[in-house]
Amino acid sequence: MTEQPTPPPSPDSSALVVGASGITGTALVDRLSAGGWDVAGLSRRPVPGSPARHVAADLRSAGSLADALRAERPTHVFFCAWSRQQTEAENIVVNRAMVADLLAALAPGRSVAHVALVTGLKHYLGPFEAYGQGDLPDTPFLEDAERLPVPNFYYDQEDALWAGAAELGATWSVHRSHTVIGHAVGNAMNMGLTLAVQAAICRATGRPFVFPGSETQWNGLVDMTDAGLLAEHMVWAATTPAAADQAFNVVNGDVFRWRRMWPRLAAALGVEHEGFSGAPRPLEQQMAGAEPVWARIVAEHGLAEPDLSRVASWWHTDSDLGRDVEVLADMSRSRLAGFTRYVRTEDAFLRLFDRYRADGVIPG
Repeated sequence: MTEQPTPPPSPDSSALVVGASGITGTALVDRLSAGGWDVAGLSRRPVPGSPARHVAADLRSAGSLADALRAERPTHVFFCAWSRQQTEAENIVVNRAMVADLLAALAPGRSVAHVALVTGLKHYLGPFEAYGQGDLPDTPFLEDAERLPVPNFYYDQEDALWAGAAELGATWSVHRSHTVIGHAVGNAMNMGLTLAVQAAICRATGRPFVFPGSETQWNGLVDMTDAGLLAEHMVWAATTPAAADQAFNVVNGDVFRWRRMWPRLAAALGVEHEGFSGAPRPLEQQMAGAEPVWARIVAEHGLAEPDLSRVASWWHTDSDLGRDVEVLADMSRSRLAGFTRYVRTEDAFLRLFDRYRADGVIPG
């Protein structure tokens, strides 16, 4: 399906993308820039080749944010960042403060009309420390499900968003994505690139492309979120009055089973596949000690990133594919409000692999 058009920005519209170097932030910067927006991207370091004007700031420092944003007057803020900590208690303190401090730093300018926040389906599944445990909402997940009775930094980020938006006199939206696949390097949660790197290592060592996850994930239905679709959804919600002050699930619109998807990804990546067999085989175990193999692949193909930890997040893909619960999200709230974009997940994977090959991140 072709991209869903969004209204052009008004002459005074400007966007601040927070976390501009990540999977979602990169897609948002591209989407907004292509749509004629004036875009600033906040991150610690500039993003090579980005069309956004770089704003350097440390999200964990209220002082750094105040200094960096003193002269900024964005009309729309897109918050796409998080900082992983050792415990959920620390996640709550750090990630809530990042949202609250950013909005506080923008408050004196009185320019912000809308704030969009990306979270995820851990809203329904629980945080890493209690992931998929206890009484979970039934699938497909609906946005009006009660919060789980466990600490969850997504809840605290939402609370900070609501309070900050009220102080700014702005509308808000929350975008609960499933596993996001998109173009970025050095991201802590990047299944698309992780699987491509797994396949490259398997091909170089003559090993099969082994599914690392659970029997539930191999046989059950699941969905995902393409970063480009997520970016479109955020811009749509930020510019559509009917979408104001709501939380939305954001998934591609199709569902699939890994037992069908895995062989197709293997074929696209040029490796023999092997499915679930008796028990999960996590990537952190399969790929242990793979750094020298990746270094050889990089040297042989002249690839761009020699640091394996910047192109593969084994732990996160293990977490997603190792789940023993079905994970599906309902998109009715968005559909009824007018967002009709649809992406076939297999196509999203194949386009992503092609882009990484073209950029010299994975071998051709």
